[in-house]
Amino acid sequence: MRKYILKRLLISAVLLFFVSLIIYTIMRSIPTSYVESQARMLSMRPNSKPYSEWLAQLNAAYGLDIGIVPGFFKWLSNAVRGNFGDSWAFSVPVTEKFASVIWDSFILGSIAFVLQVIISIPLGILAARKQYSRTDYAVTVVALLGISLPTFFFATVLKLIFSVWLGWFDLYGKVGRNYMLLDPFGQFMDVASHFVLPVMTLTIIGIGSLMRYTRTNMLEVLNSDFIRTARAKGLSEKRVINFHAFRNTLIPIVTILGGSLPGLFAGALITETLFQIPGIGYTGYLAMVSGDIPFTMFYMVFLAVLTLLGTLIADILYAVVDPRVRID
Repeated sequence: MRKYILKRLLISAVLLFFVSLIIYTIMRSIPTSYVESQARMLSMRPNSKPYSEWLAQLNAAYGLDIGIVPGFFKWLSNAVRGNFGDSWAFSVPVTEKFASVIWDSFILGSIAFVLQVIISIPLGILAARKQYSRTDYAVTVVALLGISLPTFFFATVLKLIFSVWLGWFDLYGKVGRNYMLLDPFGQFMDVASHFVLPVMTLTIIGIGSLMRYTRTNMLEVLNSDFIRTARAKGLSEKRVINFHAFRNTLIPIVTILGGSLPGLFAGALITETLFQIPGIGYTGYLAMVSGDIPFTMFYMVFLAVLTLLGTLIADILYAVVDPRVRID
């Protein structure tokens, strides 16, 4: 196990290097440039220097006057020392801005993830137990809707119903207008009420695939020889389902859940943008469209690290829950 983990970490380090290089190359090549927009704005001031002079000066100031490869290694040398620089768009250190927004996304993602598991797995098992029944068809329709319809559709529908028609929640934002006038408990409830619709959106779009996956695996397990043997021995259907079938159904699902680690910290870009929740997804979007290379690099590399770590955790969990699998 130790040798396997060490081998995977070495491979992950190599992958992370090339992923970082690709991300840096893309950020240097996209049309949106923070330096160009700043140079254009400064050149429009009265009696200002021309645009070309401002552009050359700002490129030198932000380290963009060198090639992509030398620029990447300069960024990498600073990054390995923990120096990710200052955000160009937010004018604060990258790590400081990241720390101020990551927890909103983590709370949204964690609550939605727990709800997805609580809803999807029981409904998937129920649909498998009652295959081709009305319950199965209803669960399948819900799952397909969650899989096929886009995030912005659900978000818009929820805002239309609960914000416009019923007036229960604000359309967007993390806090309400009277937030500062409330006591601590009132402030907590105000923030919680603004998180309801985003959490509902993330839950709806996430339950479909997990529900279908659970149903498919449960049907496969129920048709296995050891399940027929358990029934032939006279075991109750409840014991067959809950003790034998359910445990074997969870084996592939656990690996999916282990690989969900990046999603808890990655932020939901579309959902956070639609509801204007200042999480890491929304902040990362603002940084990318403004050409903020330091923050975007830190954010994207952070996601890459989580993805590689989540894959490793999923592989280890698979070996833990399934004794037939051995990791060497």
